[in-house]
Amino acid sequence: MAATAQSSPPAAEPRPGLRERKKTKTRIAIREATYRLIETRGYDATTVEQIAEAAEVSPSTVFRYFPTKEDIVLTDEYDPLLEQELRERPAGEPWSDSLRHVLREAIGLGPSQDPEVCRLRTRLMAEVPSVRSRMMESASVTGRILSRAIAERVGHDPDSLEARVLAMSLIGALMETSLYWAETGHQEDFADLVDRTVSVLEHGLPPGNPEATGAPRMSS
Repeated sequence: MAATAQSSPPAAEPRPGLRERKKTKTRIAIREATYRLIETRGYDATTVEQIAEAAEVSPSTVFRYFPTKEDIVLTDEYDPLLEQELRERPAGEPWSDSLRHVLREAIGLGPSQDPEVCRLRTRLMAEVPSVRSRMMESASVTGRILSRAIAERVGHDPDSLEARVLAMSLIGALMETSLYWAETGHQEDFADLVDRTVSVLEHGLPPGNPEATGAPRMSS
């Protein structure tokens, strides 16, 4: 978040301790080694042992940070940030506007800062069945995080059907958006695709032209 101009800067958040900084450094080293190897050798030919050697850690350390190879590709640090940003949006702001803002913040931390890695990740989601399967398994965790934050904003119980349906609808929609982005060669701006995704959740499908899309026409 950009700092606001004021006469005296706000107190900085406590810096993470040495142990936590070392953990973060190790996670980053494992991820970066994984991406380099996959780019040169392909996903299936890249082993955890090779990743460990490239990251200068042991295979057991890799598994301590990431239970599966798929998790190295899929896991990021953004879920807590999404929840925090969503909680900090102005009271009374429509949920769709809040989501658009928060998702754009997340996109600023991902695709715009390291576009090649984000393209690789989404391509693996689209092309590698085990990555796509693991992505589906892990979606419920992010869904529960969003369910809590969204429910607070709209005054619902986070375990209510409505809050859970909205959160998991968003997660499923964002997964499909990522797959669409990869399957279409990453040609469109990802932030614009996410805006369109939120609009579909908010308003439903826009009017279509059966003749233009090739959809069958109903006889009168």
